[in-house]
Amino acid sequence: MTRLTLTLLIGALALTGCGRFGDSRWNPFGGGARLSANVPDIAPEGGYDQTADLRPSVPQILGAEWQPLPEGRLLVLRGFGPVKGYHSAALVTARAQPGDRLAPDADGVLRLRFVASPPPEGSPAAALPANPVTDTITVALPISFVQLSRIAAIEIAGADRTVTLRR
Repeated sequence: MTRLTLTLLIGALALTGCGRFGDSRWNPFGGGARLSANVPDIAPEGGYDQTADLRPSVPQILGAEWQPLPEGRLLVLRGFGPVKGYHSAALVTARAQPGDRLAPDADGVLRLRFVASPPPEGSPAAALPANPVTDTITVALPISFVQLSRIAAIEIAGADRTVTLRR
């Protein structure tokens, strides 16, 4: 009986060294090692680059609407440029966010910019006036129900105005 008690007592003592007292010298995996207060920071000097999209805003927003999707909604925007040849249109977040993340600001509003690249200066397209019927600039952004649950409204800024859509 004393051998069993002694064995259980030693086992219990070993386990307490591994538990709450993780910094104790009884812990076989911690060994009482202390972290140095001078841990070097791996971030580059001046912080990480926050590259902003340098494309100009679409000159005129014609409309914005929601289209239903099985897993969320599709935000569709139509815009118009004064000349033919606008390309590379996109909806980008107003503040830089990592990856394709769509996180609203603290007030629950997701702020986007409607951007497109104009035709190069001196190109034939830059000299032709655009037709509002055939030369509209259209972009779409799928937003899942999970992302929509955190968003109260979406503000899309163009060069001429800002459009606000509520969920």
